[in-house]
Amino acid sequence: MAKAKGLELMAITDHDSAAGLGEGEAAAREAGIRFLPGIEISVKDDNEMHILGYCIDRNNPELLRVCAEFSRLRELREERIIRLLQERRVPITREDVRQYIKGSVPGRAHFARAIVGAGFAADVRDAFRKYLSGSEFQAIERPKPSPGFVIALIRRAGGVAVLAHPTSLRMDEEQLDKTLAGLVNLGLQGMECHYSTNKKAQTRQFLKLADKHGLIVTGGSDFHGEDVKKGVEIGSGIGGTLMFEDERLEEKLWELSAKNC
Repeated sequence: MAKAKGLELMAITDHDSAAGLGEGEAAAREAGIRFLPGIEISVKDDNEMHILGYCIDRNNPELLRVCAEFSRLRELREERIIRLLQERRVPITREDVRQYIKGSVPGRAHFARAIVGAGFAADVRDAFRKYLSGSEFQAIERPKPSPGFVIALIRRAGGVAVLAHPTSLRMDEEQLDKTLAGLVNLGLQGMECHYSTNKKAQTRQFLKLADKHGLIVTGGSDFHGEDVKKGVEIGSGIGGTLMFEDERLEEKLWELSAKNC
């Protein structure tokens, strides 16, 4: 898909896993696309947020150990979510969910697809709304590491630590400014200022704060497939919302990565 759209550079940043990076790198090489190995890790302090790690060493032993623990916690959560769904008269099984997983660990989208496949929701977004949100669902969320732990982990694995889609934090400029100051003290190196669902005013605000805190500016479509994020296209966002220019971005990321190794 990336090749068909003419992309020359892409990153794969799966949630809490580096398992797909070897396959992704080989496929990118075959397609003639430059590849950035990455990861996206969910963290929680006062707020939940996501930290991207670009240019990581996918074979870093510490990173692999932590990812294995993430996988174990997701599997424990899988059992609890299935019980909750069965209590809500959605009789899906672990096997129903697993048919939507390709060498990965279960996430919300996998449960949603199983719910749709069983005929209990019209589409993935409908499944999220009906069954995979709300206080009961949130109560079985797996524990998440702190921002400081994850930022340090990414950097020790040679990666560049970047705050993902700050729009999702729903903070005003003053709140985000304070949050960034704390994260920079913990070693944050970048912010995803360009994002598929950003309004122009939000992007301007993020660029201003990135400049203030000396953060590298990145962008990502956060492409998950049409059934999960409708209208989001790989590489370009929603109707071209992701378009931005920085011909040295790839070079700057690898330069920062080299310093972290």
